[in-house]
Amino acid sequence: MAHKRVAIGLLMAFCGLLALPAQADRTQHPLFNTLAEKAPDLDQAVLGKALSAMQCAIRHGGDAADRLAVIDFSLPSAEPRLWLFDIKEKSLLLHELVAHGQNTGDNYAEHFSNIYGSFQSSIGLFRTQESYFGRHGYSLRMDGLEPGINDLARERAIVIHAADYVDPEWVERQGRIGRSQGCPAVRPEVAELVVDSLKDGQYMFAYYPDQEWLSTSLYLNCDGTEAGDRLALLQP
Repeated sequence: MAHKRVAIGLLMAFCGLLALPAQADRTQHPLFNTLAEKAPDLDQAVLGKALSAMQCAIRHGGDAADRLAVIDFSLPSAEPRLWLFDIKEKSLLLHELVAHGQNTGDNYAEHFSNIYGSFQSSIGLFRTQESYFGRHGYSLRMDGLEPGINDLARERAIVIHAADYVDPEWVERQGRIGRSQGCPAVRPEVAELVVDSLKDGQYMFAYYPDQEWLSTSLYLNCDGTEAGDRLALLQP
């Protein structure tokens, strides 16, 4: 999960770069403005939550990262809903289709789970980890950082991998792309770029307007005393 190998100076500098003001003033922040400009189709509220969650993880001992992936599961699978940012360069690397689990919904995602065998996607903040070659080819493991929400991602084998069913032609035939067993699968044509960009300790944030999660997530309510205390207990 989170590690504490970042030098204090680097951590402070990175946190200063990412520090987001209050919700009402977020649009005045240079990093937010730059990324929002690069990704005009990404809901600004979702982008703000993704950046805030990542900053919270770093403030509580997580290593700084160069890249951030954002998935907006409130959008239909027929539309590109994965954004991959290079935080260091303040650029958008790609905007792509991404699958959700077969029991999460049809074209629209509706149901999420942290349970093994549910074949549902998970929401929340993830730390991407090691790449590997498996039955889906070049793939990427990740760890869910949110207790009870996505922290069984590794045990559930929730990974980023290529899938032939993530294909715009599926949208033309049936109104949606295919579905996974819970993994955020991507088009084979971009899988290598996605895995290489996110491997070895980057962040992924998967959003859905689930009110309970939004109100209780440790990473979205980072300034609260209770959230801070619970996050401190999670550190190794």
